Amino acid sequence: MRTAYKCRAYPTPEQATQLGRTFGCVRVVWNQALSARHQRYHTTGQSTSYAETDRNLTDLKQRPEFAYLNEVSSVPLQQALRHQHTAMTNFFAKRARYPRFKNRHGRQSASYTRSAFRMKDGELWLAKSSAPLRIVWSWPDIDLATLNPSTVTVSRDPDGRWFVSLAVDIDAPEPVEPTHGPVGIDLGLKDFAVLSTGEHIPHPKHMEQRERRLKHYQRILNRKQKGSANRAKAKVKVARAHSKVRDARRDFLHKTSTRIVRAHSAIAVEDLNVAGMVRNHKLAKSISRTGWAEFRSMLEYKAHRDGRTLATCNRWYPSSKTCSNCGHLLSKLSLSTRAWTCPGCGTRHDRDLNAARNIMVAAGLTETQNACGADVRHGGQPPVRSAENQETRGGDPGNLLP
Repeated sequence: MRTAYKCRAYPTPEQATQLGRTFGCVRVVWNQALSARHQRYHTTGQSTSYAETDRNLTDLKQRPEFAYLNEVSSVPLQQALRHQHTAMTNFFAKRARYPRFKNRHGRQSASYTRSAFRMKDGELWLAKSSAPLRIVWSWPDIDLATLNPSTVTVSRDPDGRWFVSLAVDIDAPEPVEPTHGPVGIDLGLKDFAVLSTGEHIPHPKHMEQRERRLKHYQRILNRKQKGSANRAKAKVKVARAHSKVRDARRDFLHKTSTRIVRAHSAIAVEDLNVAGMVRNHKLAKSISRTGWAEFRSMLEYKAHRDGRTLATCNRWYPSSKTCSNCGHLLSKLSLSTRAWTCPGCGTRHDRDLNAARNIMVAAGLTETQNACGADVRHGGQPPVRSAENQETRGGDPGNLLP
């Protein structure tokens, strides 16, 4: 399996200048290729292959106004074209959005293949560099000198931090035996997640804790004159404040997803349409701060790595309004109602815990004691749906990740 090790880097001033020049050339090549692709497709309706962009790069280097492209290694420039070709393929396959143009104010990166770097005695040597790039290795149980990375990506965040990512092919680790059975997860805003086992994982609220200081830095930035050195310094402070929030949230998501995957044999989650949910202007800010999509992505690759099963429940399944004991379906349940009593069986439900249990059933990981109340005699006439209808509204059996 392929994995990546990301660690901090501390280039010398000369290396920082050379890498900054490489970042600029990568950005120019990306934007030129994307503009040519866009213009050709909208004028002739024809797509552009990677081979054509590679030939266009050769012609671009021969033009006097782009002669500086010859001062850096050609490998990162070709890798930028490969990444763009992959991005366009994913867009037309409806797996990603349309690629965007790069600017100098965002995250900068350059990828090197084996022909443009070498590892010698645990030191990383990049092309066009006369000294090894100093990196801080954070895995004491892994010897850096024994690694044979296939790709090295050097990046610089807007806050000025440098990173190196080493892509390595390793043997799949032995899966850890789970300590518990299947679990359903209901993601929410009151609590970050509620498990079908009854565990409530509260929101860490990283953004709320640092929002006051972030607003202070942003007000200072707005008072600076555009193009001045003081504005550039203030922009770095804003970027650092955002980085602290992002790093804290990612650390929380990693620890939470790892603990859940290692503890349970199977995990069921709801197939949420996060991009559509943030269109609600009343909840967009709160939803954007949770990191649901990133958490789902972490669950997917960690479940695949550890040999767990990840099942998804249909996003339209009424998990909160359905009684997990008898299958009674409420006609309406407001978002402010955190607990309700089932009219069919009288069971008192916590909204999120009931949804987590229904998600686990709808995803096909387990069954209720009486098959969700189907074909069971109840007092009165509660609107309990049949077993056939419940299976239709449930999860997709084909959407399982072993």
